[in-house]
Amino acid sequence: MTPPASIGPEISSGGGAAGDGGQTAPLHRLGAWGDLPFFKTDWPRIAAALGAETRTILPPADQRLAALERTPPEDTRVLILGQDPYPTIGHANGLAFSVAPEIALPRSLKNIYRELTDDIGRAPDTGDLSMWADQGVLLLNTALTVPEGDAGGHAKLGWATLTDQVLARLDDRPRAVLLWGKHAQKLGARLDDHHLKIETAHPSPLSARRGFFGSRPFSRINDWLRARGDTPITWA
Repeated sequence: MTPPASIGPEISSGGGAAGDGGQTAPLHRLGAWGDLPFFKTDWPRIAAALGAETRTILPPADQRLAALERTPPEDTRVLILGQDPYPTIGHANGLAFSVAPEIALPRSLKNIYRELTDDIGRAPDTGDLSMWADQGVLLLNTALTVPEGDAGGHAKLGWATLTDQVLARLDDRPRAVLLWGKHAQKLGARLDDHHLKIETAHPSPLSARRGFFGSRPFSRINDWLRARGDTPITWA
């Protein structure tokens, strides 16, 4: 893949920003996402802040942009918005709600799989959602980094600008959008009505019984895709 022209000289041959100690993410695999203004105007500041961190930042640098790397805008058919990565070492892998295959399911993902099983009769064998990402499901957290043990610790680092620009890019044609919880729903309100928007409670154990369970989002998305002549998502 050819590196986008908008990516600046902060890229080092090791994949992070030069001199950052491996804290920042590689940008050369972003494809069309690399054209977003964020990577010129905001990324240098965020890269510097990450490079100055003395805490362990999750996920590892080479996974922080995994959602954008695996699901380019032209391939995105479904958007699922999360908040920030899991703050436990070894859990976050750069895809919202996803964990490495060997990691036990976090509680929200366990509820997602419960609803998926109730909806279509099965769920994936592990918590790794990369198979969704590779089919055009953009699993985007609204903050792409988190300090170990400090959930929400990078919510105000500047990632919101990237989220805004991703949403604007995806507003060009109809897509299915899963908006779980008030945080996602507030962001989704700016999207055009030509999208299929499914808004429910968050799958967290604190809220899943308030409308997430029984919402059947996965079959509803596939019905919508089929009606448009598109290939359904293989969820499991």
